[in-house]
Amino acid sequence: MIEARAVVEVGTGAGVSGLWLLRGMQSDGVLTSVDLEAEHQRLARQTFTEAGIPSQRYRLISGAALEVLPRLTDGHYDLVFLDADKHEYADYLTEARRLLRIGGLVALDNALWHDRVSDPSQRDAETVAIRETGRSMRADEGWVPLLLPVGDGLLVAKKVESEPDAI
Repeated sequence: MIEARAVVEVGTGAGVSGLWLLRGMQSDGVLTSVDLEAEHQRLARQTFTEAGIPSQRYRLISGAALEVLPRLTDGHYDLVFLDADKHEYADYLTEARRLLRIGGLVALDNALWHDRVSDPSQRDAETVAIRETGRSMRADEGWVPLLLPVGDGLLVAKKVESEPDAI
């Protein structure tokens, strides 16, 4: 859809989402996937190998996303996919803004969080973090957001400017 060549995934898991991302990218595109768990990366490598994805099409980085993301190149990425620690979504979004080119997309998985986000009586830390991230994105003129109510929700936003307007 956006002819992505450079994608960042936060939360490697077993490589299923990474495989879909790779299949949707240009044939010369590279996926950078970050996960705290080395076992997740081992499983993802196995998934990619079994699917016939050449190893030069992905790089798996083991570590805490908020330590790894600041070391990635500003404005270099077409898509940032977030599916990791919900408590850190706001911080991931800050990093995504820096990493994305103008016109790039950020996608946040679990945006409805088991239908809890729309229920104001739900005040657990993960629900509140996701809810506040969605609100801040909606209020920020630097993003054009779209909530897709599929599965557990996918919040996608296009970056339309490099920095938020000064208030």
